[in-house]
Formats: sequence, structure tokens, C-alpha cells
Amino acid sequence: MKRIEQDLAKVAKIRVVAVTQPQETSLSRKKPDIAEIELGGGTVQQQFEFAKGLIGKTVTAAEIFKEGQYVDVASVSTGKGWQGPVKRWGVTILQAKGRKTKRGIATLGPWNPHHVMYSVARAGQMGYHQRTEYNKRILKIGKDGKEVTPKGGFLRYGFVRGSYVILAGSIAGTEKRAIRLRFPARPPRNVAEEPPQITHVSLESPQGR
Repeated sequence: MKRIEQDLAKVAKIRVVAVTQPQETSLSRKKPDIAEIELGGGTVQQQFEFAKGLIGKTVTAAEIFKEGQYVDVASVSTGKGWQGPVKRWGVTILQAKGRKTKRGIATLGPWNPHHVMYSVARAGQMGYHQRTEYNKRILKIGKDGKEVTPKGGFLRYGFVRGSYVILAGSIAGTEKRAIRLRFPARPPRNVAEEPPQITHVSLESPQGR
């Protein structure tokens, strides 16, 4: 630490290594996720002092974000394996009297150019890609998961035991996969200063229990 502080004049960026705490969730896993996060804002000296104060501490979402704020969500989408062009790209199914194929495309392209262009729908891997959703608004940040956990728990996840964040809209990925929140790269211009008012959160069981 002292050596880094002596060479701060040569440092351009400050990054911290953060680990998750799976024991605080309903997940059965024990191995945490590790992420390297770059700090922004202020000078390098200020970033260094801020990072030094975070060593060994638990950082919650409420300390970084606030209700009503917009964030970008990066996650890995649900994997669907190898799929054909009909499911993967939504191309039209050919007529039943077709000679070669029905769930394919009619032609790969013209004689010239002598290659298949990138715009031609082809079969391949579908899902399990990293995707970034822009400008998801934070509706609520809470500490007690019982406030939002439905009866019987969430499907394929269970009960929310610790703090939670409610976002507006959908997020790519499965129920137990880690996601990454960041400050928006291109935030909307007209943003309401006051956080949204939530009047009711339904806790009815998704399975009718």
C-alpha cells in the first residue's frame, strides 16, 4: 500500500477487486464472484483514499445508488443452445412443398460476391451472451427481503434474505446468475428528482399457494 501511495504520480486509474457474499443469499453455492471495478470521479489521490477506506468492508447498493436513479444493467442472457434460423432470427417458414428445407432460408445469396454475407440468417448459438440494458430505473432499495418475497419464495430462487433492489423492466439472465449495475453511460435528460412512490407490493404466491 505504501509503495502504491509513493508512486501515485505515475498511476492513471484506480481499480478495486470486489467479491460477492453468496452466504447472504438463498443460493447453495459457496464460491463468490470476483469483479474488478474501476473508480471514477475526482483525482487519483481522492480515488486512492476512497479505495483505501473500503478495504475489508461490505458495500451495499444503498451506499452507491439511490431510489429513482437510472442504471445500466449488464448480465449474461439465458442460454438456449444451438438453434436454427427460424427460432434464432424469426425468418419465415417455407412452403410445405419445398424441395430441400422448410425451416431454413431460401438462398444463401447471389453468385457475386462469392461468400455468404453477414446479413444472412444462419443457425448458431442462441443465448448465453453478455447483454447491457440501458437506463433501468431503481424503484426501491430495501434492507429486509421479507418486504418483497412472495409466499413460498420466488420461482427457481427462493427467499430474499438480505437487502434488495427493485428495477423497472426486465433483466436478461437466469434467476441465480449475477448481474452488474453501473452508472448510466447515456442517462435520460429529463429525470425526476424525487423517487417514485410505491403504494403496494403484491406478495401473492406465483404458484397459487
